[in-house]
Formats: sequence, structure tokens, C-alpha cells
Amino acid sequence: MSREEENLRAILNSPSYTLAEQDTKFLARRELRPVRLQLELLKPEMAFIEQNIDTTIVVFGATTIWEREKSAQRLDAARAALAKSPADKRLARQVARAERLMEKTRYYDDAREFARLVSTCGQQCGTCDYVVVTGGGPGIMEAANRGAFDVDAKSVGLNIVLPAEQIPNPYITPALCFQFHYFALRKLHFLLRAQALVVFPGGFGTLDEFFDAITLRQTRRMQEIPVIMYGREYWERVIDFQFLADEGVIDDEHLKLFDYAETPQEAWDIIARFHRTETTPTTRP
Repeated sequence: MSREEENLRAILNSPSYTLAEQDTKFLARRELRPVRLQLELLKPEMAFIEQNIDTTIVVFGATTIWEREKSAQRLDAARAALAKSPADKRLARQVARAERLMEKTRYYDDAREFARLVSTCGQQCGTCDYVVVTGGGPGIMEAANRGAFDVDAKSVGLNIVLPAEQIPNPYITPALCFQFHYFALRKLHFLLRAQALVVFPGGFGTLDEFFDAITLRQTRRMQEIPVIMYGREYWERVIDFQFLADEGVIDDEHLKLFDYAETPQEAWDIIARFHRTETTPTTRP
């Protein structure tokens, strides 16, 4: 092979000769972050338009609140482990936590029923209103996507790349399941079309999303929507909102930025009243 031929082969195999749009190493460079941010904005947005997603209802909640059968298995396993080492305080703690989570399985059932209700009411005769949106993971997110799945309705999953591998739950509409690298763009898509936010019992992630939304509502930087804290007893133990108002760090009127609900129907009624929507689903064709 001549020098010219060797050099031509090197040219054709050089990364510099690869089309920019096909060069994943190039796209992953730090300097291309603005482009990646734009892509994460556009990809879901274009899909929502193509799928005729007009409005959404966002559901947040703990990944560790499972359906009763699966929770019972977790509790049985924890008790079995403790029985082998009764003096192990760590195992005793695991049993106590599993028992508390077992008590919360009703929230899984309620999230599933809530999603059935809003999906049936919102997705009739080809319309795509009040489409359920979750973070795409297990627990309460799974329950909400599952409720929509139960009635053959669309639902969205906005998954995120995490150090611990996470796969989407199996109930999301395939064409509406997205994986994000940037939390900021994921948060934007949670709220861009949101007509309500329903916050089931959860931990840091749930609190993060709730405070994002309630701060935007407080500062009037987003559309007015009902924010519903599901399970008053749990949330009043987690956050003493009245204390914040009494201490003067929030206004009394800010306590009206959210409501409490104890049943799926009550949560839906709050949303329907706010948007003056028909609360009784009709039979889907």
C-alpha cells in the first residue's frame, strides 16, 4: 500500500471526519453542554406535540411504597433475617421500617386509582388532557403509570440517569418514556404542561419536586395550578407549614397554595373544581 493510500485510510478513519451529529464522543464534550441541554428540551417537547399531549397531571411519591403483596414479601424477608440474629439492631430497624412501609401500601392503591380516574376523564374521544406524568420509577410512580395503563390511557415517565442503575417501570407508554441527564430539564418538563401536582408521601426527591413547584407558585413564576398534599397526617408530621407562617418566614396566604386530600376522588374533585372540569368519567369508546 502506498503512502497516499495509507494516509487516505487514516483520513477516513479519523474522528474528525465523522459527521458531527454522529460523533457521540464529540457531543459528550464539556463545550457541547449547551447543545445537549437543548436536545433534552426538544426531544420530549417534540414527542408531546406528536402524541397530542395537551395537559398533564404530575404525581410524585416514594419509590419504596409498593403494592401490598410485594411489601408483605419485603416484611417477611426482614423478619426472617431478624429471627436468625435477634440481637442485631440493624435488622430490627429494617423490620420496623418494613412494617411502616407495609402500613403505607394504601397509598400505592390510591395513586393507582387516582390515575385511573383522571386518565378516564381526561383521555376521551381522542383527547389527551390530564395525562399522568411521573418520574418513571418504582413505588408511587409505578402505581400512577399503572393506573393509566389499567384503562388503556397514555402516561409519561421522565426517568433520570443515576449512579445506581434505574430502569423504567413497565406501565409507561413506550413513546412517552424519556431518560434525562440533566435534572433541570427534567424539572422543566414536569411542570411545563402541568395542570395539577399531586404529592403522595415520599422522601427527599418528592420534597425537592414539591418545593420547586410551590416556590414557583409562591413567586408567581408558573401557571396557577392546584398542589395537593396526599395524606394530611403524614405531611403535617414531615413539614410544619403553620410554624413557618407563625414565625413570619412565609405569609399566611401562602398556606392557601396547596390543599390536602385523603381519597383519589377528593384529589380529583379539587382539580376539577379548579379547572371547572367534568368529574364523572364517561364510557371510553
